[in-house]
Amino acid sequence: MNSANPLVPGLSLNTATVREQWNLAQMIEACARHGIPGISPWRDKLAELGAEKAAAMIRAHGLSVTGLCRGGMFPAATEAGRQAAIEDNLRAIDDAATLGAKCLVLVCGGLPAGSRDLSGARTMVRDGIAAILSHARAAGVPLAIEPLHPMYAADRCCVNTLAQALDLCDEIDPQHAPLRNGASVAALGVAVDAYHVWWDPELDSSLARAGANRLLAYHICDWLVETRDLLLDRGMLGDGVIDLRSLGRRVRAAGYSGFDEVEILSRHWWSVEPDVVLATIRERHPACVA
Repeated sequence: MNSANPLVPGLSLNTATVREQWNLAQMIEACARHGIPGISPWRDKLAELGAEKAAAMIRAHGLSVTGLCRGGMFPAATEAGRQAAIEDNLRAIDDAATLGAKCLVLVCGGLPAGSRDLSGARTMVRDGIAAILSHARAAGVPLAIEPLHPMYAADRCCVNTLAQALDLCDEIDPQHAPLRNGASVAALGVAVDAYHVWWDPELDSSLARAGANRLLAYHICDWLVETRDLLLDRGMLGDGVIDLRSLGRRVRAAGYSGFDEVEILSRHWWSVEPDVVLATIRERHPACVA
């Protein structure tokens, strides 16, 4: 990595943070220039560049791929819709393998159009993950279920607590089967996102239950009081009410040893010059995480 700035060990950029300003090639170059050693692409940006070309660029710049966002979205009103989701996830696994991603993040999906059957949607999520797990294991790509805040249960993700996500892991993969012989992580685990879990009174027990082999990713941003948009007004590190240093310490104590992946979906930060966004992340990171 040829960086104009000192390397910030353990820091990763989720490309959603600057998705409105840059394409993936620009993001890769900027991570190297800002001394950010990790990157987690979203699939829309990856599709613009192509997985093979992106993988070559990422390797050339010495970056680690901390995850690929996102798979999931399993529930659908028809069998054909559910099968299409499974096929899309299989393609996502292949792209993650091409990139050498540490995991494929699963945002599982909410209620199918016209449905009020939350339990049924969760069953579709379970069945969808079970249908793709063997392909993920064969490809060497761990699947990371990301629970989302309950406000997203209807439209984005009906898995809303870390405990729920771990229940799915235990139901689908009760043996905690490793990704491959000798691997330190399971083929099926969880992604912990500060924005979605910081409020959970059972978080510490769930982190301990997950342990090192199920904790596959850790995403950080901040929660703004009087937020203007529950999806697209997430806070820069240190601007909100999440005790990120404490949360990071708890995640590490549970056994996580990977990157701190900054994922800020924010109309405000998308209006800021992107080099300023990355410089702000670099500046805030040491004070806000363990």
